[in-house]
Amino acid sequence: MPVDVHGNIYGERQAAQRLNILVIGGGIGGLAAAFCLAHAGHTVTIFEAARKLSEVGAGLQVSPNVSRLLNRWGMTDRIRECAVEPEALVFRRYNDGEVVGRSHWGETIMMEHGAPYYHMHRADLHHILLERLRQCPRVSVRLSSRVKSLDPNPDPNVTITLVSGEVFEGDMIVGADGVHSLTRQVVCGRADLAESTGDVALRAVVSTDLMVGDPDLRALVEKPELTTWMGPKRHIMAYCIRGRKEYNIVMLCPDDRAEESYTAEGNVEKMKEDFSDFEPRVTKLLSHVRWILKWRLDERMPLKTWVHPEGRVVLLGDACHPMLPYRAQGAAMAIEDAAVLGNLLSRLAEPVAQHLPLLLHAYERLRYVRATNTQETSALNKYIFHLPDGPEQQARDASMRRAMLAESAHDDAVPQTSAAHGTPTNAANANQWADRKKNREQYSYDADAAVERWWHEEGEGELGLLLAELTPYSSTMTSSSSLVKSKKKGFWRRLIRKKDDKP
Repeated sequence: MPVDVHGNIYGERQAAQRLNILVIGGGIGGLAAAFCLAHAGHTVTIFEAARKLSEVGAGLQVSPNVSRLLNRWGMTDRIRECAVEPEALVFRRYNDGEVVGRSHWGETIMMEHGAPYYHMHRADLHHILLERLRQCPRVSVRLSSRVKSLDPNPDPNVTITLVSGEVFEGDMIVGADGVHSLTRQVVCGRADLAESTGDVALRAVVSTDLMVGDPDLRALVEKPELTTWMGPKRHIMAYCIRGRKEYNIVMLCPDDRAEESYTAEGNVEKMKEDFSDFEPRVTKLLSHVRWILKWRLDERMPLKTWVHPEGRVVLLGDACHPMLPYRAQGAAMAIEDAAVLGNLLSRLAEPVAQHLPLLLHAYERLRYVRATNTQETSALNKYIFHLPDGPEQQARDASMRRAMLAESAHDDAVPQTSAAHGTPTNAANANQWADRKKNREQYSYDADAAVERWWHEEGEGELGLLLAELTPYSSTMTSSSSLVKSKKKGFWRRLIRKKDDKP
């Protein structure tokens, strides 16, 4: 799709009828959803509980599956102003810093996946999304608007009620209200079911001015890499953000009854004690930390559905597939959700009452397996990173070394301009980022292309059949090419077969 920073991301295509869509939540997922839905031709209102629209937290990884979308949305120039493009991913032993794994990124990522990999501050991405959103005339934001309840039954509209008592009506509700989603309870008909992983994530940011003067820490800034120190029941992941002006540190260790919150503060001295047996460079690095955010990591099983039975309420991002941070794909999955939902609803046609639920279920079908698989690979890294010293840890390190040596030998033999050709596959390696098949599945994915394929293979035909069902005596509908296409596969094909079998 072409990039036009001032035009519509879907070109001339917009929904046949403009919906009034209510988005609950003003985080990255909610903003991205509002942006895409507005470009699809709809009127969008965002309801955010906070008094100020901002994002808390620290670093964020923008992998190619997301950077290609942000580029398509006209945000690349702004992102490059504050992001850092890592040259490599490095795995180290916790106690002595020995490198046991390495994957080259930088230009290799661009050659392999057609889009760059960025590290940036979460607040910067949120701000850039908000800038672009403010250019959309059909989007409004209501702050200090905490949702108390919602009615998913269209009579004729769905409604949300705020704690203030105000009631708002709309054609559709998007629940982008995070891990503690109220919308999820309404869609699933039950309270949230979460199990503790036993881990807590500690997040900190250090000014690189404090690092460049130290010969032991300078290289972490001068050569930007994603560095992971792996230790028993703990690991640290760290990288440069904000044009190398800041260094983001994420530390995962056993939970000590923390709360599941992105904004809770932790104890800096206890954090230093928890990682006191890590290599001297880590001790120096953590000596510069003045504050930390503390987040208990809970795990949730995949939901049975993301769409309410009435077909007017849908979940997005952490509300339907909360991600553990071990794969760094939480924000990525929410942005992909937004792209798929917006693209689908840019194709909304009459009869809206029937076509909208069809598109929302297509959204779930297109996203469910991918999001669930990403949840599973994230959980696998928890096990890989936290092995105790011993035979399993040694086998893990040996596996990572094999991938590192194979990649290094390949790079020495093949010019960098053609390095993607013949690169070792490293299938099922302990370093999941060295596994080319997994990388292709995760990073070469294009959310818009996935919708285009579905539309041409199924969606267009399903719409044709829907129209034929509602206008059974219309020769135009029954002879249309779209109806012929509908016989390819899926539910509608089975429906046709059943009709044909009737006497």
